[in-house]
Order: sequence, then structure tokens, then C-alpha cells
Amino acid sequence: MHTADAAERVTSRELLAMLRAEASERHRLSVVRLGIPEADSIGVPIPVIRRIAKGVGRSNPLARELWATGVHEARLLAALVFDPATLALDEASGLLVDVRSWDLCDHLCNSLFLRIEGYGSRIPVWAAAEPTYTKRAAFALMASATTHERALSEETVGVYLDLIERHAGDPRLHVKKAVSWALREVGQRDLVSRDRAVEVAQRLVAAAEPPRVWVGRDALRDLERMRFVEGKRRLVVVRD
Repeated sequence: MHTADAAERVTSRELLAMLRAEASERHRLSVVRLGIPEADSIGVPIPVIRRIAKGVGRSNPLARELWATGVHEARLLAALVFDPATLALDEASGLLVDVRSWDLCDHLCNSLFLRIEGYGSRIPVWAAAEPTYTKRAAFALMASATTHERALSEETVGVYLDLIERHAGDPRLHVKKAVSWALREVGQRDLVSRDRAVEVAQRLVAAAEPPRVWVGRDALRDLERMRFVEGKRRLVVVRD
């Protein structure tokens, strides 16, 4: 039921009740240990949220109501209910103001932002932002785009590498992890991109700032093991 009509037949209150019926204290405690805000989480696994979303369809008004509840899992569901074909990029960007966890940030990037036309214009803006999860979103979206966009231009790849190198000095864990993630995903595109990413990582390792060194070393662990494998679209990390 991936239609607006299907979404109109269910209310945000009903969906919240469905989420609560699927919640477990055990799962809630497990995600809290991963850094999800304890006060906002009720403990519903993401596969369950995706299953519920499949039966709802796309509806921006319904997604806004789910988002407004403040419940972590309701916001994860909202990201799947928003219609990327009709959602304004400004409104999508505004959602980041409410984000308080790395998983919701990444989920928005992978499931919603990447599908909105013109998303790439926000990457440099978010990269220069101060809030932790707005800045992380720049690199999470970059990683997702590099993974899924087959027609990504070499010019865009160059812009991404420049942003990575420029912002790798951020000491916040959830930012520098996303920067390393983006660098690794860029390198996994093909052999040329891998070599370009390795050069960036090596410069970071040689830097004086600990966050830059951390990002460089973290990325190099995978970049130096990336190999071309026949039949694979992207390079494969080969472990010894």
C-alpha cells in the first residue's frame, strides 16, 4: 500500500499504538547503550518499523504528525512516510534541528534525503554547520550518495574529498566517524577513487591534529585493502 490513500486511512495515533505494541524493554536498553536518547526511545527494531511503513504509504502530513510526537521510533517511521518527490528540501533540512542521535541522522540521509532532488546542494552547507548531527548529515549523505549514485561525476567526487579533508579536524566522535565513513565509501567506487582517497588519508595521518590523524588511520585500514573483484560494481575490502 504505497499510496497516499493508504496513508490517509491510518492516523499518527494509531501508528504510535502499533509501535508501542511492538516495543520491548530489552531492545530499548540495547539501543540506549549505542547512544540513542533513553527518554525518547520505546524499543522497536528498525525491521519492524520498515514493515509498518510498507503498509502505510507516503504522506507528508502524516509524517509531520509522527515527527511531532518526539518519539524516536515514530521519527524513524516518519522518515519512511515522508514523500521525497513532494517534500521541499528546506523542510527536509529543517528536520535536522530535532535530531539527537547518529542513527536517526543516518536513517534520514539514507531513506529520505538521498531521494530528494537537489540534495547535493546541502552537503557543503551542512559540512560547515556547527550542530553535531547537521554536520554528520553532510558526511553520512555523502557516503550514501557515493555508494548508491552510479553516475556520480569525478568533479563531485573531488568536491567530496575536499570537504572531507577540510572538515576532518572535528574532534566529535559522531562527526569524525562519519568523515571516515565518507572517505572509505569514496575510495570504494573504483581504483582511481581509491588512490585519490588514499592520498587524502595519508595527508591526514601526517597532520598534527589528533582528529585528522584518527580519521586518516581509520580510513586507511580499509582503503589499503580494497581490491577489484570481477563481477562486483564496487571495490571489495579484502581481509587477510
